[in-house]
Amino acid sequence: MQQAEELKSRVHDFWQANPCGSDVSDEGIGTREFFDAVERYRYITEWHIPEVVEFPRWRGKEVLEIGCGLGTDAINFARAGAQYTGIDLTEVSIEMVRRRFELEGLNANLRVADAERLPFENDSFDLVYSHGVLHHTPDTQRAIDEVYRVLKPDGVAMVMLYHKHSYNYWVNIMTMRRIGVRLLGFDWGPRFVHRLTGENERRLLELQRLYRSDAKRLLSTQEFLNQNTDGAGNPLARVYTRSQALMMFTKFKNAAAEAHFLHKKWMPVIGRLLPFAVERRLAGIMGWHLWIIARK
Repeated sequence: MQQAEELKSRVHDFWQANPCGSDVSDEGIGTREFFDAVERYRYITEWHIPEVVEFPRWRGKEVLEIGCGLGTDAINFARAGAQYTGIDLTEVSIEMVRRRFELEGLNANLRVADAERLPFENDSFDLVYSHGVLHHTPDTQRAIDEVYRVLKPDGVAMVMLYHKHSYNYWVNIMTMRRIGVRLLGFDWGPRFVHRLTGENERRLLELQRLYRSDAKRLLSTQEFLNQNTDGAGNPLARVYTRSQALMMFTKFKNAAAEAHFLHKKWMPVIGRLLPFAVERRLAGIMGWHLWIIARK
């Protein structure tokens, strides 16, 4: 238990220092222009989100988001008329989302909270939504059980977890990046890799430090995954096959898993040339985002 809490503290500290998506805009953080740029980027690269979520569907419904990040999906729930509640493990995220709602004159119930111990009564929400969050908490199953507990009868869970049987996991992370990380052993490595891939140079310098201090540990499967999903320094990330993910939703009914998001950024040359129809089809097979949609 103590070890899990220490890990969770490290997860908090990483995301407190690196709010998800904050590096996609050069606008002043917390400004309307910043939030607009973040939203444009999110829905251009992850165009499937509005299709899957169907924000207008939740008008007048009680919606809980676990891990509200910079509030991009949050603000779209609220614009559509949902009664929105958002939690996050980090104070900075809650502050940013509160600022975003203030800019648009919308209301939200926002609080710092732990996904594994939700501060809500049983049967409280029509939808519990969590996008790319629960694979970063030490006890993912406990968090999913909490989703079930706070859902109303016949309520819907939408949870995105990282997909193991994906292009991003097998080709990008576990093949190309494992080859490329060896370049970081050279002094010029971080700058070269930055120019080659566009990867954040500050994070590449952190990977270089990790590689030089303990290459064997960094190259272990779990640690390499941690460091190559959401940036160097990330203490925890997990991936799941469809069957593994669905096993965690056995309390639910009608649970189904669907893959999205091809992550074309990490497909050299061909990623820019893929026709949209081909991208959609490939994402459905080997997309990086595995969505589990289920009812209580």
